[in-house]
Amino acid sequence: MTSLDRRRFLLISVESLLALPLVAHAQQAGKLWRIGYLGEGSAARAGPYLEAFRQGLHDLGWVEGQNIAIEYRWAEGRLASLIDLAAELVRLDVDVIVSAGKPGPMAARYVTRTTPIVMVATDDPVASGLAASLTRPGGNVTGLSLMVPELIGTQLQLLEQMVPGLVRVGVLWNSHSLYPRLVMREAQRAALRLGVQLESLEVRGPEDFERAFEAAMLKQVGALVTVEDPLIVRHRARIIDFAAQSRLPAIYGVREFVDAGGLMMYGAGHRDLFRRAASYVDRILKGVRPADLPIEQPAKFELVVNLRTARALRLTIPPSILARADQVIDQ
Repeated sequence: MTSLDRRRFLLISVESLLALPLVAHAQQAGKLWRIGYLGEGSAARAGPYLEAFRQGLHDLGWVEGQNIAIEYRWAEGRLASLIDLAAELVRLDVDVIVSAGKPGPMAARYVTRTTPIVMVATDDPVASGLAASLTRPGGNVTGLSLMVPELIGTQLQLLEQMVPGLVRVGVLWNSHSLYPRLVMREAQRAALRLGVQLESLEVRGPEDFERAFEAAMLKQVGALVTVEDPLIVRHRARIIDFAAQSRLPAIYGVREFVDAGGLMMYGAGHRDLFRRAASYVDRILKGVRPADLPIEQPAKFELVVNLRTARALRLTIPPSILARADQVIDQ
């Protein structure tokens, strides 16, 4: 081969290599990626969060009907149906499954160990077996965790501001779950700092709530805080009714409680978590393995106060709390 031939060969080879990404991009450009969304509740309840998720996808260049399609499956509160719904999504050959809470991601992982799964707002993915660790999840599950046990310290501080001279606080928690145990340890530390006494109100199932409410009255708690997990959230109406009938100031960890008439919530901003979930989907669709994507924790927290409930309880919200609130509900 002459020197001229070698130069021509090298030039052709370099041009071919440079063209490869363009060809691959052209092939992918026409693909309609399929995202499966597995919800334990209903579309109506998840509406604001799904809007944040879709907006996050749009900001990253993903447009429904153009380069992505979203298949929704809703359990409507029937958790036993989650496995069947997850299996439907796998049969549809979706490229990634997104699911919030813990039952949904666990059902999806039970069905598949290959389809990538992005969890949103899952309390303890390591203890529940969804991931090997937060930094290196391994397997096919990654996403965003709700693990911030220290948050209850701020919730207790807010209750103390709400109720001057507060002595006893009832803590309603599911002692059957692992993450609430971590929260309870943090609550004990915070209570010592604040000089308040905690009264443990344990539940393990729906039949335990009335007994826990009776214990709260017997122990004469002056306020109530809940440690959110699926059991607590599902029975939020009962908890809110108890707080209203007992005229107990209460603080919760998720927005659904104040939307349903609860007094106050301080916790992770779920809309922000859903928006951030879009970045996980984006990276997975671009070829990153879930096993290599560290699980992230909440970065944004919000305080929401329901003034209508405060008036019903004949409570005056301190100006310091109103000034700090991200939103005040007054209608």
